[in-house]
Amino acid sequence: MGPTRKRDLTIAVVVLTLLGYVVTSRTFGSFPPITVLTGVSLLVLAAAVAGWAFYVRGKIGDGKIGVGPGRLHPLAVARGVMIAKASAWVGALALGWWLGVSALFLPKRSVLRVAAEGSTGAVVAAVSALALVVAALWLEHCCKSPDEPSEDADGVPG
Repeated sequence: MGPTRKRDLTIAVVVLTLLGYVVTSRTFGSFPPITVLTGVSLLVLAAAVAGWAFYVRGKIGDGKIGVGPGRLHPLAVARGVMIAKASAWVGALALGWWLGVSALFLPKRSVLRVAAEGSTGAVVAAVSALALVVAALWLEHCCKSPDEPSEDADGVPG
């Protein structure tokens, strides 16, 4: 399993932005209210993922990966990579959707009351989704195993 490609996440964001804009523009009247709390769950998830990233980074930096008390099991790190990949994709898809909604709401906020009320919530949700993507990519980076020791020209570990 290779690292998550930022190019693929970017394509997903662009596609979902267009889809979010089109779907929102066609179903604008039937949307439920979008409040500031709409995207907070994404922000809470981003904080949890970032916290796990710092924990894993500390354990790897201290060489405390393995089986035993005070050590982080290698399978927990592998699960962290899976969580990072899934979170990056969820964040990218949510970011695209909320960017599309924001692109529709922001220009119309002075004309339509619903757009004015929903634009702040849509922007908060988009920022929260971006935070999730960043935290997920950070967790994936933190789950990498440390570099192998370098060798001198004579083949002796340095």
